[in-house]
Amino acid sequence: MAKRVMVKGNEAVAMGAIAAGCRFYFGYPITPQNEIPEYMSAELPKLGGTFIQAESEVASINMVLGAAATGARVMTSSSSPGISLKQEGISYLCGSEIPAVIVNMSRSGPGLGGIHPSQGDYFQATRGGGHGDYRTLVLAPSTAQENYDLTMLAFDLADKYRNPVMVLGDALLGQIKEPVELKPYRKKPPAKPWALTGCAGRPSQLLKSLYLADGLLTEHNWKLFKKYQKMRQEVRHELYRADDAEVILVAFGSVARILRTSVDILRDKGKKVGLLRPITVYPFPDEAVRAAAQAAGRLMVLELNTGQMVEDVRLAVEGKAPVDFYGCPPGTIPTPEDLAREVEKLWRKGGGR
Repeated sequence: MAKRVMVKGNEAVAMGAIAAGCRFYFGYPITPQNEIPEYMSAELPKLGGTFIQAESEVASINMVLGAAATGARVMTSSSSPGISLKQEGISYLCGSEIPAVIVNMSRSGPGLGGIHPSQGDYFQATRGGGHGDYRTLVLAPSTAQENYDLTMLAFDLADKYRNPVMVLGDALLGQIKEPVELKPYRKKPPAKPWALTGCAGRPSQLLKSLYLADGLLTEHNWKLFKKYQKMRQEVRHELYRADDAEVILVAFGSVARILRTSVDILRDKGKKVGLLRPITVYPFPDEAVRAAAQAAGRLMVLELNTGQMVEDVRLAVEGKAPVDFYGCPPGTIPTPEDLAREVEKLWRKGGGR
């Protein structure tokens, strides 16, 4: 029987990583994700693992690259500006096809901003973020339980595609404390014949992202592109009270968990409102969003920013249904009642039948 514990969301991430076989963590402290390195620093040495607080975010992501190149399961974590500093290394990981897990418990910005929850890193996460034509698969939890579950999944997907995977949360999801069921990890990590384990007994091999000979870089980029296309089979989403909805709300992460109560409030008032929550924000659940738009006739996107995921929703809908938007820039956390009122404003404008 799985054990249930009351933990912070950040601790749930660390627990999920260790359960999935992560034995190397490299990072640098920044609020509001510090419970992740704190937990890893205490627990990894007990398991024969390695924890290093690097001298900077730049150093830590390059330590990730080196350890992951040996085939080990490796993780780093940070918040917003720290992830910005890691972007060059993430691009190198993608270019070299080295799997790793990167956690962003994002905070408000731009610049130093503050430590409030924010979804202002959506573009950074889903558009590559660093230099070059690359992508990372991005999982967006909305509960401490999903912090645990999706971190385990992130390691499996990273190995499956030989690519970094990002877990995108925020300060609310990192600091919230709630029950988590510590499900055992039952999968066997795959063999990694590509790993750099010393050349004794096998031909030497090379992991690299530098291709100077004519045509090789073009060939390599098309290879990576085909891999990113295959990632579409990993699309995940969740629907809530959407079967007969006349307006579908679209939100991810912390906003989606708040909106579940907003939907219940509106349903109690007789308004047929449902929720679609992307769990993978890259690749984005285009088909599910398109189907929701066709069924309901209208979508409304709600985010803790001034408008980012709404662009992906509008691209998915292809102009075949209205897409409204409500943004709440960082600095405050909207209540379910706040968001319900915004949806009612849409209703009064003719958003519902």
